[in-house]
Amino acid sequence: MTRTMAPRPMIRGVSFVVALGLLTGCAQGPLSTQSARIGPDDGSDACRQYVVALDSTGNYFGADILKGAAMGAVAGGLVGGLIGGNWKGALIGAGAGAVLGGAAGYWGALQQQASDQATLNTRVRGDLNQENVAIDKTQLAFNQLMDCRFRQAGAIQADYAARRIDRPTAISYMSGLKQRAQRDLAIASQINGQIASRGAQFDVAADNLAPGATARPRAASRSATLRSAAPLKLRPDAGAPEIASLPAQQQVTISPAKAGYVLVETPSGQRGYAPADAISGGASMRQASTSQSDDVRSLAGSNAARRDDFAQSVTVSERAVASGFELAS
Repeated sequence: MTRTMAPRPMIRGVSFVVALGLLTGCAQGPLSTQSARIGPDDGSDACRQYVVALDSTGNYFGADILKGAAMGAVAGGLVGGLIGGNWKGALIGAGAGAVLGGAAGYWGALQQQASDQATLNTRVRGDLNQENVAIDKTQLAFNQLMDCRFRQAGAIQADYAARRIDRPTAISYMSGLKQRAQRDLAIASQINGQIASRGAQFDVAADNLAPGATARPRAASRSATLRSAAPLKLRPDAGAPEIASLPAQQQVTISPAKAGYVLVETPSGQRGYAPADAISGGASMRQASTSQSDDVRSLAGSNAARRDDFAQSVTVSERAVASGFELAS
């Protein structure tokens, strides 16, 4: 019985697609599983549920970026090699397609799927709404995790102050807690990078649909003086952990924030949020409100604001953990 052999270009094409599938399936490398990213659960971390929650929200941002790059690679590979029966051309085309998919593939893919402006607008509005919901979930998970870590630090300080634990034990506990917090921040920083990368692609789409949609004034900052002693908060929220206490007459640099707070930076580089009414002229620095309209321009603006807020919260937390989590004398 004579077996019919598939043409060699077809075999190579199938092999290429299979190989590509394997590569994209492993694209996250050593961080492809949750246990590898956050470590196994040994039952000793009271904040574990919040670590899991934060890491899980990152799946949304990471998976879609890789998927876009993979689709670009498949398209590029097919165009560059499979149609022409050229294996080398397929590899070159795949590389070009991956770059397109990873860097600017979103708008290009939309244009290929829809030819009219109304459909493009609808798709981008829907995607931006979904993105905003996802960022809100990530912000909430990060806030809860940082709150938990700072409560743990406060508990260690309280136990040491009450002499329930000795100094070497307290130092050991605080050191272990700081290591965990730094690992948490590494996860948050990775997610922040993914959000920023996706945001750049949304900016391209929004500017094509509504020119100037992503243009926004830079937040003004200025020098100021504290009129009275004030707590420095981890975020602009009365219920947020206090990361420092600022004395009256402290010279600081302030930027607009929200909810009656301003973003404060001390001469030493410490950052946090202080009540606006505790700072001379602070009440006049209000963050511009974000429109709740459902048009592309407004959604792009609210998306950019959410990205900025999350990036700022990560930066403030990084500095708070670096300068804090030290045992009081």
